[in-house]
Amino acid sequence: MKILDARGKENTEWALRELTRRAEPDRKVRAAVERIISEVRKGGDVALVKIHNRFAQKKIRRNELKVKGKFRAPSAEVRRALALAEKNIAAFAQTTRPLGWKRRNAQGASTGENFPALGRVGVYVPGGTAPLVSTALMTVVLARVAGVKEIVACTPGPLNPVLGWALQKAGATEIYQVGGAQAVAAMAYGTETIRPVEKICGPGSAWVVEAKRQVFGTVGIDLLPGPSEIAVIADETARPEWVAADLVAQAEHGPGSQIYLLTPSMKVLGQVLAHVLSQSARQSRAKYLRGVMKSGAVLVRTANLAQAVELAEAIAPEHLSLQCRGAKKIAEKIRCAGGVFVGNYSAVALGDYVAGPSHTLPTGGAGRAFAGLRVEDFVKRVSVVEYGLGAVQKSARAAGVLARLERLDAHADSVETRLR
Repeated sequence: MKILDARGKENTEWALRELTRRAEPDRKVRAAVERIISEVRKGGDVALVKIHNRFAQKKIRRNELKVKGKFRAPSAEVRRALALAEKNIAAFAQTTRPLGWKRRNAQGASTGENFPALGRVGVYVPGGTAPLVSTALMTVVLARVAGVKEIVACTPGPLNPVLGWALQKAGATEIYQVGGAQAVAAMAYGTETIRPVEKICGPGSAWVVEAKRQVFGTVGIDLLPGPSEIAVIADETARPEWVAADLVAQAEHGPGSQIYLLTPSMKVLGQVLAHVLSQSARQSRAKYLRGVMKSGAVLVRTANLAQAVELAEAIAPEHLSLQCRGAKKIAEKIRCAGGVFVGNYSAVALGDYVAGPSHTLPTGGAGRAFAGLRVEDFVKRVSVVEYGLGAVQKSARAAGVLARLERLDAHADSVETRLR
């Protein structure tokens, strides 16, 4: 693991440069994804299956792309856990769903906005090294609450039966067992089996993220959420073993994951380091953890908590955990993060599964500009304008002056003709 000392003016400037990230695609990945998208656009189902079988351990045939039938319900314990999570996610989404509104402007015209749901959306759910059942809820439930009628889910096959059941229970209307950039291409451009969608949402690998970047404009894209990441700000009030547990939990996602510790206490840094090493060694996914510890772990000694916050904002992490004094006040000022977890008891994994807000969050520094997935991503904002004669009379002169200033006389005439 990399250990940095950010104390002192020179070190601070260096640390800010070192930790400030911009999400830029790898050139090789970009080129490969371009080829995959082109193949799917030209070859449809045949190309989709061919590319899938090129990368997958278990081959599929064209007639196996679409999942048919209902999945058997999992154990009662699993159903209860999923129900608890779904209830919180749906309640949060319902509370935050935009509602239509209107008002009168100064000249008396009625102006407002409507928020109709999108008609057909695509949701990508990672399968890879682990069936992310929670992601099924954190994406599909939002689309359902928004009122989307057709919710298309793509996930790498062979489809885990619990994941399949969770997708259907959450509200997916179509499920396809295909993953990677090829799944994004299929949802964006369509094939004989998969009709194109209006928007694609959900997290994925670097290949999936790059594919979403490349089809942006052809379809709507939520954000570009890649491998998991976390930054923890901790002081001597933190429990080092809990801090380490949060770091190890996010590193568990494997390749590409990033974990950061920011602390003014060398004692805390040393204790967290020891716990990270001991905890990661005994986890079932230890081989994935080793890779993240080697290339994606950074522990930073800061001068104080203020500097820790400054560096956290530079990192703009997917998850920011505040296990320190004044966590609530610090949280109010955080701008560059996907989600903020306040206090020692707020394990990031609770947000991953059951808290309510979606765990699909910006990564790679995108937390500087993007928000996490929300129900608003599944609706359209449509502005509505209604004028009566009186409002036109009060507005026509100003509209005409501005139109003729831009040499768009027909614009002015189209207003003034209503007064003649």
